[in-house]
Amino acid sequence: MYFLLSAMQNSNEIQIALQAAENPILLETTEELAVAATHWKSASILGIDTEFLRERTYRAELGLVQVSDGQSAWLVDVIKIKNPEPLKKLFCDPDQLKVFHSASEDFEALWHALEVSPEPVIDTQIACAMTGQPLQMSYHNAIKWLTGIEIDKEQTRSNWLRRPLSREQLHYAATDVVFLPLLAARVRETLEQQQRWKWLEEDVNRLISQSCEPVDPELAYLRVGGAANLDPVQLRVLRELAAWREGVADNRNLARGFVIKDAELMKISRTLPSNHQALSGIEDIHVKTIQRHGEAIIAAVQAGLSSNVPAWVPGPLDNRQKKLVGEMRKIVLSEAKAHSIDPALLASRKVLEAMLRSVENGEELPERLSGWRYGLITEKLLSRINNSPESVATGQ
Repeated sequence: MYFLLSAMQNSNEIQIALQAAENPILLETTEELAVAATHWKSASILGIDTEFLRERTYRAELGLVQVSDGQSAWLVDVIKIKNPEPLKKLFCDPDQLKVFHSASEDFEALWHALEVSPEPVIDTQIACAMTGQPLQMSYHNAIKWLTGIEIDKEQTRSNWLRRPLSREQLHYAATDVVFLPLLAARVRETLEQQQRWKWLEEDVNRLISQSCEPVDPELAYLRVGGAANLDPVQLRVLRELAAWREGVADNRNLARGFVIKDAELMKISRTLPSNHQALSGIEDIHVKTIQRHGEAIIAAVQAGLSSNVPAWVPGPLDNRQKKLVGEMRKIVLSEAKAHSIDPALLASRKVLEAMLRSVENGEELPERLSGWRYGLITEKLLSRINNSPESVATGQ
């Protein structure tokens, strides 16, 4: 009888959510936002989503913030509303749980646009993974898993900065948020039964912290593909070039590739031009790039050549290390199977490689391997690296 009642209740909640998506409430003035905020105060759980554009800019350009209690959907036009204070208060209210799905870009967009970091928060993508679903489960697949409903994806690549927004965009935006309270309730019940709710809180807090951290310009070269193929001098030059580009992209709010592309940075780092003529002689360097940035590029090359500070990029693992990472991977797979969770939730191969390098270099372990993962897999992985169950290194 309980399962029948539960299914009937879920069916009613699904229909209510669908109706809310069909009739979203668009908020375009401060007064409308203030009225909506009075409704939000009565809800202990609110689904949150954002729509933004980030094709040509360094920072995500926020266009819309969606809020839903599962019964109504409010779409906050942050472009038209000049004083979003009620929205900022919502994100800082300690008594209201904010529910996102795959939240890292949402956190970043909200931080840059509103200078707020929401709390308390859960991410249902991570939560679903902790119940046994794939770690990268999309919102659309999560809702299909929860309700059996296929959600339209046609507006995913819409221009959310252009006004007016179409009815199709408004419906899509509302659908992206109305099911979050129901999804959160389902996964919370499961996670609390499995004593994993604290796992979720820990991972989301880490996600929030990481999403608000600015990129260190001095480490921007590590993002450039192929950097490991450069010699030490060329790598120091690439570090200076990438740091310069990061500063320009940030100051002008331009995507990095619109300042200068990675491939161009690599060619300059290999060629080491000392003047405009040498820079102009490099194949495929756009003439406008030289006109706009030629002096700064040459200055960055000279700074890299004169630098005594080593630049370092992890090289490929040797055969011994590859074998050891393979054995570490088996430990992760075994523990993931034992706990019925996606292995990627515990540790990716990239994290395992970073862990091995950290131990061998006497450095701190990757932060991801602390907390609840430490007792679950980190101790076993350290034991395997040290090749003795009795000699477990400390990494907490």
